[in-house]
Amino acid sequence: MKLAKLANDIKKFFNIQFFRNENSITYIEAKELLKENANGILLDVRSIQEYGEYHLNNAICIPLFELQNKITKIIENKQQLIIVYCQSGARSKKASNLLKKMGYSNVYEIEGGIDNI
Repeated sequence: MKLAKLANDIKKFFNIQFFRNENSITYIEAKELLKENANGILLDVRSIQEYGEYHLNNAICIPLFELQNKITKIIENKQQLIIVYCQSGARSKKASNLLKKMGYSNVYEIEGGIDNI
């Protein structure tokens, strides 16, 4: 656990790209992807209350604990661009992994969540 925290601290200090998860993108990269893909989905996996307090423009909210049951009803196309975010990045990482396991193939997560914007 301490090693992971140290790696994260080093990554933040130096902003070294090779520490990034392959599906982890910055907010600026997310905005560019959404510009290029008009049908892309910005998915907030925080709670409804958190979403109500603040969310990114055009985001839809499906809380992480509801994601598995609701996502196929809302996003049927498994090749659809989906950019996931949460507060700090932990829930979006879980959501991204879950979506990939469910067969969604074009999934990215905003690195560090909205705390990092």
